[in-house]
Amino acid sequence: MKAQLTTAAALALLAHAPAHASSSDWVEMEGARVRLVTAGMPDADGRIKGILDIELRPGWKTYWRDPGDAGVPPTIDVSANPNVDDADFDFPAPQRHDDSGFQWAGYDYPVALPVTFTLSDPAGPSAISAEVFLGVCETICVPVQARFELDASGDPDNTGDVDAVEAAFEAVPPAATQDFGVRISSRDGDRLVLEASFPGDPESAELFVAGEGHVFTTPVRETRGGKTFFSVEMTPPDQTPERPVIHYTLATDAGAVNGVLPRF
Repeated sequence: MKAQLTTAAALALLAHAPAHASSSDWVEMEGARVRLVTAGMPDADGRIKGILDIELRPGWKTYWRDPGDAGVPPTIDVSANPNVDDADFDFPAPQRHDDSGFQWAGYDYPVALPVTFTLSDPAGPSAISAEVFLGVCETICVPVQARFELDASGDPDNTGDVDAVEAAFEAVPPAATQDFGVRISSRDGDRLVLEASFPGDPESAELFVAGEGHVFTTPVRETRGGKTFFSVEMTPPDQTPERPVIHYTLATDAGAVNGVLPRF
């Protein structure tokens, strides 16, 4: 949790994978072990699918793209690669947790985060060196920095890797629709009210919101006139972020969807 974060506990770790491997070795850390996996050759646009595979030990947790009151969101840096333009995480629907008054969004079970690498030249080298930063937490949040090295072309058809990557991408919620999603109902300064439409029990509905550089309070659900609304306080960044996109996940007992809010 943020209040219990200790940078003294940060770990700098290096995972060396054999030059021919399309998945890295496991990096062992307190409460978890982590590896980077790719599967398949780049498509025509230079995209390679992979996962950040996080095996949590019982009682440990890790975090969604915006943890909320507590935690460290996972990030990935591929800037050292001459032929890798970008890497983007995606996320399965998180859970809302409350630990000693700190609310956070994330996972208390082993989870695989989909990651898509984009090559500058699809026909060029597919060696990947990635710096990953994430937090794992029991009662104290341990920030972890690890470097993974692999070659996506080394064993692209490895059955285990392909199955793991496909399962992780299939676990990502589908895109929001008019009947299952949220829209901005009103804005008063930094307070947003979002109207939600969804199947399932209104009491089960949870909204998770994240935006680069933005800080959001935990959305508060209320029902008015038979409709469900979420109110959330937002602190915008001082400067326009590189990716000014507001992501959300709306989850109910009938499933979950991912969506993007318009800029405001």
